[in-house]
Amino acid sequence: MSAAEAAVAWRALVTAASDPYQRAGRFAWHFARGKLRWDPVFGHLLARGLIAPRSRVLDIGCGQGLLASLLAAAAKAARQGRWPSGWAEAPVDVRVSGIELLARDVDRARQALGARIDIVCADMRTAEFAPVDTVVILDVLHYVSIAEQDAVLARVRAALPIGGRLVLRIGDAASRRGFAASSGVDRIVTLLRGQGFGRHAGRTLAAWNERLAELGFAVASEPMHGGTPFANVLLVATVERAARSPGPTP
Repeated sequence: MSAAEAAVAWRALVTAASDPYQRAGRFAWHFARGKLRWDPVFGHLLARGLIAPRSRVLDIGCGQGLLASLLAAAAKAARQGRWPSGWAEAPVDVRVSGIELLARDVDRARQALGARIDIVCADMRTAEFAPVDTVVILDVLHYVSIAEQDAVLARVRAALPIGGRLVLRIGDAASRRGFAASSGVDRIVTLLRGQGFGRHAGRTLAAWNERLAELGFAVASEPMHGGTPFANVLLVATVERAARSPGPTP
C-alpha cells in the first residue's frame, strides 16, 4: 500500500472512530474528529504496533475514550481487509479499560461507545489498576506532583508483567520554551473546563528516563509534537526486570 493509500486509510479510520461521538453531542464529535486527525500520537500507535493484538490495555486519563474508539475502528478495518500493509499488525481483539477524572468526559464515552469501553470515573492517584499488558498515559501526569507521579508509575509497574509496556507522553522540561508553551495551553484548557489554572509538575526527559529505569523499564523515546511548538516526547517503556530502590527525586 502506497503512502497515499495509507493516508486515505487513516482518514477513514478517523471518521469511523469519531462518528460514534455524534451520539454524545456536537462538541464530543467535533473534538474527536479534530483530536484524532491532528494529534500525531494516535496514528503512530497504530503504525508502530504499540498496542499489540489480543492485549489488555489500561488508558489512564482516557478522556472521552478516543483510544478505545480508534482501536475498535482499527480492528474492524483489519477484518475487512483495509489495513495498510506498511503498518504493524492490527490491534484486533484488544480489551480496553479507562480511568477518567472528569464526569462529563466519562458520560460522553459511555454515550458514544457503550460496552466497547469499560470506563470508571476516578482519580488515577487512588483508582485501582488491574493487571494488564499495556498502560497508556498521554499528557496526564504533569497535572499532579512529582511524588504523586512516582506513586502512579510504581502502581503501573505493579500492574504490568515482564514484557509489559507503558506508553507515556510527557513534556520535556529541559526544553523551556516548548514546555512553557504546552503548559500555557493546558492551563487555558483546564480553566475553560472549570478546573482553575492548577499547577503543573514537569521534569526533564533525563529525569523521566531515570525514574522509569529505577522501576525496571527499558525506555525508548522520540519526539511526538507533530510540528507544534510543544516539547512533547513519547516514551515507550518495556518491563525487563524488577524495580530497584529509587534514589532521591530529581
